Amino acid sequence: MESPESNGSDEATNDVESDVDARSHDDSAGTAADGSAAADDERRESTIDAARRTLRQVVETLQGSTVDVGDYEPGRHGSLVTFDDPDGFEAVDCYWVNAPFSFISVGYDHDASEHRYRTVEPTLREDEAVLLETLLEDVRDPLLYREHEGNDVESLLRETAREYLERYGAEIDTATFYRLFYYIHRDFRGYGPLDPIMHDPHVEDVSCDGYELPIFVYHDEYTDIETNVSFAKPELDRFVVRLAQHSGRHISIGDLMVETTLPDGSRAELALGEEVTPRGSAFTIRKYADEPFTPIDLLEYGTFDVEQLAYLWLAIEHNKSLLFAGGTASGKTTSMNAISMFVPPRSKVVTIEDTRELQLSHDNWLSSLTRERVHEGTDVTMYDLLRSALRHRPEYIIVGEVRGEEAMTLFQAMNTGHTTYSTMHADSVQTAINRLENEPINVPRAMVQSLDVLAVQTLTRSGDQRVRRNKVLAEIEGVDQRTGELDYSTAYEWDGETDSFQSTGSKLLSEIRDERGWSQQALLTELSNRERFLEYLQENDITDYRRFTALVNEYYSDPDRILETISDDAGDDGDDDPAGDDDSAATTHLKTGSVDGSAETGAGSARDG
Repeated sequence: MESPESNGSDEATNDVESDVDARSHDDSAGTAADGSAAADDERRESTIDAARRTLRQVVETLQGSTVDVGDYEPGRHGSLVTFDDPDGFEAVDCYWVNAPFSFISVGYDHDASEHRYRTVEPTLREDEAVLLETLLEDVRDPLLYREHEGNDVESLLRETAREYLERYGAEIDTATFYRLFYYIHRDFRGYGPLDPIMHDPHVEDVSCDGYELPIFVYHDEYTDIETNVSFAKPELDRFVVRLAQHSGRHISIGDLMVETTLPDGSRAELALGEEVTPRGSAFTIRKYADEPFTPIDLLEYGTFDVEQLAYLWLAIEHNKSLLFAGGTASGKTTSMNAISMFVPPRSKVVTIEDTRELQLSHDNWLSSLTRERVHEGTDVTMYDLLRSALRHRPEYIIVGEVRGEEAMTLFQAMNTGHTTYSTMHADSVQTAINRLENEPINVPRAMVQSLDVLAVQTLTRSGDQRVRRNKVLAEIEGVDQRTGELDYSTAYEWDGETDSFQSTGSKLLSEIRDERGWSQQALLTELSNRERFLEYLQENDITDYRRFTALVNEYYSDPDRILETISDDAGDDGDDDPAGDDDSAATTHLKTGSVDGSAETGAGSARDG
């Protein structure tokens, strides 16, 4: 039995088809008068047939009165997304970024002799695409109104979509509903066609250079790689305006360029139109990592070796100030954030940044951000925040990057006993010193000597791979009384030929030894114990920053117990009869990284996904 909705839909179809036929007849008469009736009629009939097919598909979809939205089950409802490799494309890596809706396929394009990055999303039939377009228009205003009522956004989207589909009289299966829901959620709450890329934890930077041009990403394994995503002119203009609006900024023909921070913490540089970027609107996004790197990640990627990390740990514990220098994308901020996880528990830490990048799992941490003037407001600069930070009596001050007048205040804090960390752009120790001493930073040489360690990082190649390496760890020794120059010595240096790090001796470690009243053997034991601890965490893949910090804090609290647990665990590896004593519980505690002896259930690293 046909439903009323079905009869009404059929009548509507006949009316529309009759109207289309009538218009076709009138148009054909006019065209015949011009002497080209046959060719035009053929084209017109083809267009009309396509319109009829689409209309029938829509009418078939709009038959029914209820939409049953249950939980999606892949085994029962089938896959939401499929992907066939294009000709000449050999997939080498596939992984989900928003299961079960979207995944990434990285492949080798044999025609272009390079890797390609492809986002894969649910495929819609032509009638489903028409239905989605209608849905997107109809749900916009109700969503904006109801969202302000404080509803759960995802549930609100799902319920609103279901209500409108029922209002249309649509009868669709669960898989089709979730395919439609994905695009509604993606376009309202996500980043549109860019959404799979923004979900990819392996992507560090996203770059769009203009209209109809492919998006490029910087992938942590495949480096710079072209994607299958691009924007048409009106779509890209709207997208750039939307990025600005969602971050609380304004971009227009009167203000064509904007630097901003997106709601997820990512940094974005936006340009609108063709006046300043002739190829069209453009943007570059430096993604914010929800899961920051830990020192164990730096070990895994070869940025530092375990001996250097033990050295830095001891330096941080004994309040030595560090500066990380390097070129663009050399990993300066990443390394500084990771090394800061060695800060002793309970110490007061203040971080100061232009855009949110630093992330610590530290109880006594005050995070502060600069602010540009909005309307009648006032700027809040790094200099302002740094002066304010000193009134909070911090033990450690971490500044995202020094590039101007704030450097003077930072070094003044350093000279008055505050431990400080920061980054700057420089490709060598001497270049970093020159930048500090000259315009626009202008730190007096007598103040620069309060810096203890200068780390210089580089983005380089090892074999056929691009890698990040700490090129040198230099120790600032002071001003030479004879020459007036700033003296420094190299404690560790990277050998590019062997891709290994060489130790050349450290005066800083001798200074720490004397401060603590240790013997040389006691100093070496302290370093060795920290190396054992870090190697153990590496072997057990402790890369979650919360777990890592919790274990470092436990080491500070009771290093002997932690080291004993590591030794017992090493001895138990070949034991056929585990004793099940307290040590086994402690070992489980250490491996899971839990604070109270039970496994943590918090969010894991994005890399684990």
